[in-house]
Amino acid sequence: MDNNSIAWKFINGGVAAPKGFYAVGVQAGIKAKDKYDVALVFSQVQAQAAGVYTRNLVKAHPLYLTQRHLQNGLAQAIVVNSGNANACVGVAGDHAALAMAQVVATFMAVPAEDVLVASTGVIGVEMPIDRVLSGIRAASAELLGDMVKGIREPKEISENGAHRAALAIMTTDTTVKERAYELPCEGGVVRLGGMAKGSGMIHPNMGTMLGFLTTDANIASSELQRILREAVDESFNMVTVDGDTSTNDMVLFLANGASGMTLSKEELSNFENMVKTMCIQLAQDIARDGEGASKFMEVKVFGAKTKEDAQKIAKSICGSSLVKAALFGEDANWGRIFTAAGYAGAEFNPEKVDILLGDLIVAQAGRGVAFSEEKAKEILALKDVHIRLNLHMGEEQATAWGCDLTHEYVTINGSYRT
Repeated sequence: MDNNSIAWKFINGGVAAPKGFYAVGVQAGIKAKDKYDVALVFSQVQAQAAGVYTRNLVKAHPLYLTQRHLQNGLAQAIVVNSGNANACVGVAGDHAALAMAQVVATFMAVPAEDVLVASTGVIGVEMPIDRVLSGIRAASAELLGDMVKGIREPKEISENGAHRAALAIMTTDTTVKERAYELPCEGGVVRLGGMAKGSGMIHPNMGTMLGFLTTDANIASSELQRILREAVDESFNMVTVDGDTSTNDMVLFLANGASGMTLSKEELSNFENMVKTMCIQLAQDIARDGEGASKFMEVKVFGAKTKEDAQKIAKSICGSSLVKAALFGEDANWGRIFTAAGYAGAEFNPEKVDILLGDLIVAQAGRGVAFSEEKAKEILALKDVHIRLNLHMGEEQATAWGCDLTHEYVTINGSYRT
């Protein structure tokens, strides 16, 4: 989406950029001693809230708690830990997730039901709850101190807290994923902040992927839920790194109305596009940071009969281990691309399909064409590789993102617990 430079602008501050939001990250010793691993995001006032969750039948304990707490569409805080997924550990996991919410509630003087909880890390290991709760107390104390000091000025302090929060939600990520935008409106401005994490165990319908969005716009939870769902369907749900869908992934969205701005129809449309753009950019950040990845892959499918068909094919190609391996080896094996399209479960006529690597046509009307292997090698040697398919079946299109499959991916995941 290219209109973001016209309708809104990039600003600093990450998830704490919107008015009335604060964030902090601390080192609780869940991971290595020098790593941030507990994050707290807080709104000065109760916010409208929305969430989307993994479709894996096996779900982590904090996910169930967050779903219950969000039934009324309201929240005021999000607490996140990395280093332990708090998944598949029985009653102890339920108690740990609840304790995390209760400690935030006690320190920040809000109902426990207004605290949302997320975790990421190793599955099946009981949470080191004493360290986690100690970290939450430290994060709460620091955040309260920031609020008392009026941290909105100087701005750098607020930005530092948000940056540390983004660091604290990382596991095997190698880069921080955070964004913030400002949208001019007739009566002022509204801001949107976001942070995400994800590197491995990423597959359509989200993976070990957490995303947190904040805005100071005045938007009802039902409308927020619609905006979030539509944005996620075209962003996070179009990313695949390795074909595995996690137990913990979720995206949460809080709108506290602190800007005092209720958006007009046109402003709401711009806001929705801004949310979608941020989610797409964060999703692309995740694909680029795929575990061990050396290349970023974007697959665009045009000319589909339905959007669902286009999405299925784009995701299928991005998720194909053979396509990903060919990408790593810089092999212009377009047959693997075509094969992945064929088993995607979408409707199309193979005899109409054109396939391009970058701007190089490698197959036309379902058949291979003579092309320069040298030119193909140059395209596949790039850090960003673009694959395009035209189905010539209709007007719908979709885009998915992924990465190559490298030796390093196996190395990372062969010793993840150790």
